[in-house]
Amino acid sequence: MMISPADMVLFAAVVREGSFTRAARQLGITKQTASERIGKLEEQLGVRLLERTTRRLRMTESGTTYYDRCAAIAAQIDEANSEVQRRQAEPVGLLRVASPMLYGRRYLAPVVADFLSRYPKASVELVLADRRVDLIEEGLDLAIRIGTIDDSSLVARKLGEGPSYFVASPGYLSKHGMPSAKELRSARCIGFSPFETWEAENVKTRIDPVLTVNDLEVACEAAIAGVGIARVPEILCREALQDGRLKVLFGPRPAMLRTLYAVYPSRLNLPSKVRLFVDALATLTEPVSPPHRGGARRKQR
Repeated sequence: MMISPADMVLFAAVVREGSFTRAARQLGITKQTASERIGKLEEQLGVRLLERTTRRLRMTESGTTYYDRCAAIAAQIDEANSEVQRRQAEPVGLLRVASPMLYGRRYLAPVVADFLSRYPKASVELVLADRRVDLIEEGLDLAIRIGTIDDSSLVARKLGEGPSYFVASPGYLSKHGMPSAKELRSARCIGFSPFETWEAENVKTRIDPVLTVNDLEVACEAAIAGVGIARVPEILCREALQDGRLKVLFGPRPAMLRTLYAVYPSRLNLPSKVRLFVDALATLTEPVSPPHRGGARRKQR
C-alpha cells in the first residue's frame, strides 16, 4: 500500500510535539484520529515507530531514522506552501499577456513599466497579435480583447469602450467637400475589405473603397495624406485630430463603439500578478471628450 505523505507529516508532528494531543490540535484533527493514523502507518510499514506509555512517547530505532526523513518532507511541504502564499500576496514570476497590436503598442508600455517598477520579482512577456489567442493552449495568463466575448469559459472584466470615427484630412475635404451619409458610397473611402458596410447618421452604406488595407495605422496615415475617408479608432487618430491633420465627419457621435475586456481563464484563486495587472489596465480608461467636428463646406454639386 502507498504511504500517505499526510501520515508522514503527522508522525513528524507527533515526535516534534512529544504528544498526540498537541500534534492533533496543530493539524486540526482529534487525538483518536491521530493515534489511529499512526497505528495504520506502522502497520503499513511493518515496523514499530513509537513506544507509547501513559506518560510519554519514545521513538524506536526505526522511528528515529524514519523521523529524520519525515521531518525533512514536512519542512519541504511547509516551504512549498509558504512560497505559493507569498506569490499570491506579491507578484512573482512571469506574466504572459496577449494584446491586439494597436492597443499593445499604444497603451501597454507605461502599464508594464509601472508594474515592473512596483513588483521587481515579476517579469512580463507581451504577445502582440491581431488574432484570437487560446489562453490555455498557448500558456497565457490573460488577454486583452476588443468586441464581443464569444467564449463563456473565460472570465471577462470590462476595461472601457473604444470609439472609432469617420475622419478625413482638410485637404481631402477642401477638394471633395463634406459628404452626407448617403454620399459615402460615391466617396473615396479607405476600407478593410472590398465588401464593407459603414453606418453613419443611421444610414447603412455599402462602400466601394479606393484603397483597401489590412492595417489600421496604414488607413489612418492614408487619410492624413488625403487619400480618402477612413473609419479608425480614436486612440489612433487622436493626435491628428488635435493638431488639425484630420477632421471628424458626421458629428461627434462615434462611428463605432467597441468594448475593451481583459479576459483570463478563472476567477478562482486568481494569481496576484494577474489581478494587479488587470487593475492597472483598468486605470487607463478615462472619459475622452468627443473630437470637434471640422471640415470644409459641402461641395456644391
